[in-house]
Amino acid sequence: MGIPATSASGRRSRRGRLWEVATLFLKLGAISFGGPAGHIALMEHEAVHKRQWLSRQHFLDLVAATNLVPGPNATEMAIHIGYLQAGWAGLAVAGACFILPAFAITLALAWAYVRFGSLPQAEAILYGVKPATVAIVAMAAWRLGRASLADWGARALFAAVLAASLLGADDLLLLIGAGLLVVAWRERTRLPWFGLLALAAPAPAIGRTLDGRLAQLFLYFLKVGSVLYGSGLVLYAFIQKDVVQGFGWLSQQQLVDAIAAGQVTPGPVLSSATFIGYLIGGPAGAGLATLGVFLPSFLIVALTGPWIPRLRSWAAGQAFLQGATVAALALIVKTGLLLARAAVVDPWTAAIAIGCLILLWRVKADAVWAIAAGAAVGLIRFLLAG
Repeated sequence: MGIPATSASGRRSRRGRLWEVATLFLKLGAISFGGPAGHIALMEHEAVHKRQWLSRQHFLDLVAATNLVPGPNATEMAIHIGYLQAGWAGLAVAGACFILPAFAITLALAWAYVRFGSLPQAEAILYGVKPATVAIVAMAAWRLGRASLADWGARALFAAVLAASLLGADDLLLLIGAGLLVVAWRERTRLPWFGLLALAAPAPAIGRTLDGRLAQLFLYFLKVGSVLYGSGLVLYAFIQKDVVQGFGWLSQQQLVDAIAAGQVTPGPVLSSATFIGYLIGGPAGAGLATLGVFLPSFLIVALTGPWIPRLRSWAAGQAFLQGATVAALALIVKTGLLLARAAVVDPWTAAIAIGCLILLWRVKADAVWAIAAGAAVGLIRFLLAG
């Protein structure tokens, strides 16, 4: 009788750990503002200091590993911690619970946007939110630039990628090509020709020839989730190039609104995919876009977890990441320029963008307060005009 009791006790223990994982990451998904850095800081406080689920060094190893592979860093950190605490079930539950609050809130915002977006009050709020979003993107680019463009080589690569992107080169190939170029330079090997071609040749997005918009939508976001390096804001560079200009599924204004939705909600910035999917394909589109963009993170963590110690010390991996990060920064800057052209349309919106930039830069306010300030100014302007 002792063995079954022990087995039952073990099952209860596993269920208890799984419940702890679920409640923690539901909480973090609901309160985590401030982008990946803020999300990861909260995870360190909760999982390392408060619950002692893992050591500080192990936590830092996970941070390093998530920076060496594609996908949203904070979401992958949640999945890693869930796996360490509760095994494969914990892997799935942690990621799903971290994503779920942002998905639900963004889905509600998308429904309200489609239902009420034509009302003057909603338009007034978005009028102020859009230039605030431009300020958030600009601030993110500035912070990333200070860390990524430390030498002349990085600056030259940044300029080359930015110019190539503005001339129409494929964003995915730019990311891969930049990473390969830095690996080749660091290793002092012959420069791979396919790396050079990636910096020069446009290429069609995967999935454009498939039948069915929902199938295209899922496969497109699956591709993006599989190759996305750097900040989640790089997502908007892909969307602007492919979904706005290529597929023609969204307007530039709708992209700005989707970015605002991703910024004003807690949890992963990639929840903007939920908003975009809803605009393109309704509730089914929202679910498929969200599944597509986050599914690779679960698979990547499952595959890379055992290799984390080697990844952390892999020189070629570090070099590739450096090149991909510089390319990602260039794509963010290009996207910011295009967004500014769509959102900053008069002195009022210019003032909102500058004011929010000051709020973020000098006051160091959270991005959600910049969004709230922009919305308030837009609404006040509407009330004064009425």
